[in-house]
Amino acid sequence: MRRRHRRQSVSPDLDITAFMNLMIVLVPVLLLGMVFSQIKMIELNFPGESAGSSAKNEQLNLVVTLLPAGMEVADSKRGLLRVLPALDRGQDYTALREVLRGIKTRYPDKTEVILEVGPDVDYQTLVTTMDTVRSYPAVVAASVVEGELFPDVSLMNAADDRVLAEAPPVENEEGA
Repeated sequence: MRRRHRRQSVSPDLDITAFMNLMIVLVPVLLLGMVFSQIKMIELNFPGESAGSSAKNEQLNLVVTLLPAGMEVADSKRGLLRVLPALDRGQDYTALREVLRGIKTRYPDKTEVILEVGPDVDYQTLVTTMDTVRSYPAVVAASVVEGELFPDVSLMNAADDRVLAEAPPVENEEGA
C-alpha cells in the first residue's frame, strides 16, 4: 500500500499595494473636503420677543423692507425714511449701507433692526441684505475690519400685495 503524503500548503502573500495607494489618495481628499464644508449660522430674532429692551433704545424702531423692486428703510413710529429702488444688477446695497451708517451715527446704542421680506425675494438676496445691515467694512490702522451697524436682525414676512413706496423727498443725508 502506498501512502499519499499531503502537500503542505503555502499561504500566498497578501498584496495590499492597491489598497494602500487608495488610502494615500483618499485620506487627503477627505481632509481637504472637511475644510470646505463648514456651515455658518446666522442668529435671528422674531419681532416683539425682546422682553428686556429699554425705553431709550425704543426711540427708533428700524424696519428695512426687502422687495424685488427695491428696499425701504423706515421707522415704524415715524414712517418711511428712504426708498432705494433696485438697480439693473440687483439691490442697491451700497446706498442701504450708507443710509444705515447715517442712522447709526444718530442712534449709536441701537442694535436691533427688523427685516421685512417680500414673498418673491430669493435666498441669496436675503442673506446679502442681512450681512449689509449687520456690519460695514471700515479701515482701522491700515487694515480692513467690520464696523457694527445693527447686528440683532429680526425677520418678518411682508404682505403678499406689498409694493415699493414712492420715494419721499430726502430731508438730510443721514436718512433719519
